[in-house]
Amino acid sequence: MLAEVTTLLGAHVGQQNFEIDEMRALWRWLDANGFDWISAWDHLYEAPPAGGTVPHFEAVATLAAMATDTTNARLGCLVFYVGYRNPGLLAKAAITIDHLAGGRFELGIGGGWHEWEAAAYGYDFPPVGRRLDMLDEAARLIGPLINATRFADLQSAGESGGESGGGPVGGATVSGGDGGEPTRTSFSGEYFRLEDASCLPPPLYGTMPLWIGGVGEKRTLPMAARYADGWNAAYVSAEQFRHLGSVLSARCEDIGRPPDDIERSVNLVFAMGADQAGAERVSAELAEQWGPMVERIRGGALTGTPEQAVDQVMAYVDAGADMVNVALRAPFDQEALDGYREVVMPRVRADAGPKRPEGGSNEPPSD
Repeated sequence: MLAEVTTLLGAHVGQQNFEIDEMRALWRWLDANGFDWISAWDHLYEAPPAGGTVPHFEAVATLAAMATDTTNARLGCLVFYVGYRNPGLLAKAAITIDHLAGGRFELGIGGGWHEWEAAAYGYDFPPVGRRLDMLDEAARLIGPLINATRFADLQSAGESGGESGGGPVGGATVSGGDGGEPTRTSFSGEYFRLEDASCLPPPLYGTMPLWIGGVGEKRTLPMAARYADGWNAAYVSAEQFRHLGSVLSARCEDIGRPPDDIERSVNLVFAMGADQAGAERVSAELAEQWGPMVERIRGGALTGTPEQAVDQVMAYVDAGADMVNVALRAPFDQEALDGYREVVMPRVRADAGPKRPEGGSNEPPSD
């Protein structure tokens, strides 16, 4: 039987404005101090955009280093933009990182938003509708490569893919896997394709969770309901998170999938102070950093003192979050982060109580 766990508390570390040794030291500190999850993002320029003036590391190489620097936390990317890498290649990279991490890596994908970095590096950045078409194809292509069993079950059940329809598993055909033969996947889409592709080695423990990030009710949440093991929303209020979660549950029910199949997480801007004076200083810095976007960002930020932050995190727990991640952008207040670890994390874990069975799909089998 799987054990019940409390709400998971993680950190989403933007790999910008760090020296590499500083960033690696932060991962190790998070991993040694009880954070359940550590993720990076997938950008080529800084966020918020500043014209490529802030040093920034690439995501895949960053995550490989993170995998070897840590031993406890689950790891991921929230989220890879599917327009920057062939999805099959991304699946291979994710599996490589998973082996480096001892089976702790989870793959997150999304439709992207940073048009300025895409233009600077020569990537097409089509309108949002086409980017979501690409996300749908990428999810259908990646799924069988990292979780052949689940997607083979979808094929057997005769489920079709997203809005573009198609054949088995939304256009992906999964074959083999018997008698020692590798599972092979074929896919033919408008943007991506596979031809009788095996994916060896598989994830270390056989399968890897697929996350989909985004808040779109018409396209993204239905995709998450059909394909994802986890869903992530970034910088939304607790009220918005509750509403989006209800939409996701409804889309799961539409296709006969239990809503609890999908782990739900939220990223919050870390704008907390160690005390009231620190909280006021960080609030002013947030306004300077984000400019006209600051009010939207404040709605999905962790603010105030550690004591005040407890209630804010609990609002997301009450709204259905299985995992709450603080998003760290350097420079940040280490004293405030200490306060989060010492005050907020134990209080939330005690107040939240058991939420759901433990165990991502990439955990080792138990006897």
